[in-house]
Formats: sequence, C-alpha cells, structure tokens
Amino acid sequence: MSEQTLAQALNGALATALETDERVVLLGEDIGRTGGVFRITDGLRAKYGEDRVFDTPVAESGIVGAALGMAIAGMHPVAELQFLGFSYPAYDQIINHVARIRNRSNHRFTAPMVIRVPYGGGIGAAEHHSESTEAIYAHIPGLKVVVPSTPSDARGLLLAAIEDPDPVLFLEPIRLYRAVKEEVPEHYYTTGIGPLRVEREGKDITLISWGAMIKETRAAAGRLEEKGASVEVLDLRTLSPLDQDGIVDSAAKTGRVVVVHEAPKNAGLGAEVAALIQERALYSLQAPVRRVAGWDTVFPLKRSEAHYLPSLDRIVRAAEETLEA
Repeated sequence: MSEQTLAQALNGALATALETDERVVLLGEDIGRTGGVFRITDGLRAKYGEDRVFDTPVAESGIVGAALGMAIAGMHPVAELQFLGFSYPAYDQIINHVARIRNRSNHRFTAPMVIRVPYGGGIGAAEHHSESTEAIYAHIPGLKVVVPSTPSDARGLLLAAIEDPDPVLFLEPIRLYRAVKEEVPEHYYTTGIGPLRVEREGKDITLISWGAMIKETRAAAGRLEEKGASVEVLDLRTLSPLDQDGIVDSAAKTGRVVVVHEAPKNAGLGAEVAALIQERALYSLQAPVRRVAGWDTVFPLKRSEAHYLPSLDRIVRAAEETLEA
C-alpha cells in the first residue's frame, strides 16, 4: 500500500498491465516521449520500450482504428485520446466498428481494447478541452463506459477494463488527477465493471454522481448531515452498463433522490437515472427526482467555469428542496 493520487494510480495500473501481459500495448499522441498531456504514461516507454509504448500522429480516428486492428489480432491495446472533445473524429470508428465487431462477426472476433480519455472542466483549458459528453458514448450498445473517482478505483477499474474481452471507454476526470490521495494497494487487483460504489450510507435522501462531481457531492452530503439529514451517496463508477439494482434499491430506501453531473442537463445521463427510478421505484418516492447539472450551452472559457459547473451551494439547495417536498 502507498498513498497515491489518481494520476499515480493510473500510471501504476498501466505499468502492472504491461508487466503482467505481453499483449498489452499503449498508443496515443505524445504518450511515449513526454508521458502524455497529463503525464499519466510518464516513464513507461523508458521501462517497457518503444514497441509497447509508442506515439501516434495527431489523428484520433487512426489511433482508434489501429487499436481495433490490434485487438482483433489478439493484442490488448490501450489507446489514449488527449481530451473527450478530441474524440469526435474517432466517433465513426467507435460506433461503427469498435462497438459492433462482436455482433458483426457473429462472435468470431472481439475487441479487447481500452480507450482512455481525460474529460471534464474546471482546469481553465481552451475550447474543446472541457467537454463532459459521456451520455453520447453510454448510448452505444457494445461499449462499456467507466469513470473512476478515487485512486484505488482508478487502478482496479483500469486493470479490469484491460482484462475485459470487449471495448471499454475509460473516462478520467481531469480535475481529480492530482486533487485526491488515498492508500492504494500495489498488487494486481480488479474492481468489477458494473457495480456502483456506496460512498456513504443514509436513510433520508440519495445523492448520485460520478467522476469529478463526486467531490462536490461528498461535500454537500457533509453539509446536509450537519443540518441533521441522513444522506446516502452513490458513485456510479460505470455509466454503461448502469447498476440499475443498486440505484433502485437506494431510491426505494430513501424515497428522495438528487442526481449531480457536470454535463448539460438536456439528455444528460441524469435523465436516464431519473427515468429508471420512476419506472422501478415510483411508489417509493416521496418527492420528484431532481437533477443538478451543467447548463445547456457550450462549456465556457476559464473566467466563467465556476458559473457553469454545479456548485456545492446548488447541490445543497436542490437536496434541501427535495427534503422539504
């Protein structure tokens, strides 16, 4: 065990995978010589060689297409796209080929590959660097979508994603890379893709979130508990497939739910969570499910980020209104 940031945990997971399985290779823009835009692959090329950790041209469609070819051939590639906003040129490859290869080939071929993508705002980046459009990818059958929010989950989920026989989009919340630390085991372990994590148990209201927004959601739960409320916090961890039973069980227990995400509210994943709860736990609800989300506009530049991202105050206010309903 050692205290690690989320970035260090990811680097360690990649090193472990490279050490353990010779089929694992890493590819992406600047991941070799410079260790990636956020230095997640720092030092791995020097240790494992340029044949297993290599740079690619600035061509997201080519990166994903090459990874797919390697996966079909029996390798376990881990491709990095620098930002979620840069992933759209590769969308054709992801939706038409990566996610469909098992079905298209009648199960003769699979795509055991991971697409790592830093995502989310709050870092003062330029345009196309702060998108949170995870719902687009969660909508694609055949593609798993995973988002860690703690260092220990980051290691376990990434190793599980690399092991998975089917493609996994692995979203990494940029704002948390070096903002959180915890003790992380250094041995090989996996965290199951699918089950959510109950961060704290409560009986009055459930707060549901994932990725970077777990930080504000956790703080909101603490403030609400200071005022006498018993708050349950769920970290979804896997956005596709959703842990439907875990979500419904918590909603049925507390009867009140607030979903928090930084993506735009319109057609965001929070809408799917709310629909699921009303379909399976409607008669347990004591108030409508509320959503606290980003605004339905393009993610703003640095000076306006704080107005866009769901704040602690917005989450607490929504929870209080739900408790009073």
